[in-house]
Amino acid sequence: MSIFPVSEAKYNALRERMASLGIRESDIEESFSRSGGPGGQNVNKTSTRVQLKHLPTGVEVSCSRTRTQGMNRYHARVLLADKIETMQKGRESEERKRIEKIRRQKRKRSKRAKEKVLAEKHRVSEKKRLRRPVSGAED
Repeated sequence: MSIFPVSEAKYNALRERMASLGIRESDIEESFSRSGGPGGQNVNKTSTRVQLKHLPTGVEVSCSRTRTQGMNRYHARVLLADKIETMQKGRESEERKRIEKIRRQKRKRSKRAKEKVLAEKHRVSEKKRLRRPVSGAED
């Protein structure tokens, strides 16, 4: 049974991911506070912000994404797993791969844009060349 208000599949996926990274619930120190911001009276009265600290690594995360404490607890654990994965795997982390993919796409895009501009310049210069009188034809 899930302790967070998410589907069983999401909860199990999070548990497996945390286990693969070596994160145990007993290693996590959890605290709550009022979050503030959008959400109205609910966030002003209840402690919905969740702070997690992974004791072995010292990694800390804070989450006040939603109005409910349960969802923030889930999101905070996902953030913690992301941070620890980035620390452990470095260049091989999913986040790094995603960033590199975007960089490659932008490089290709800018290269295509430059080629397009150059092609337009060549087209315009060809038009101008055709407008010029032919030299040596004047008698």
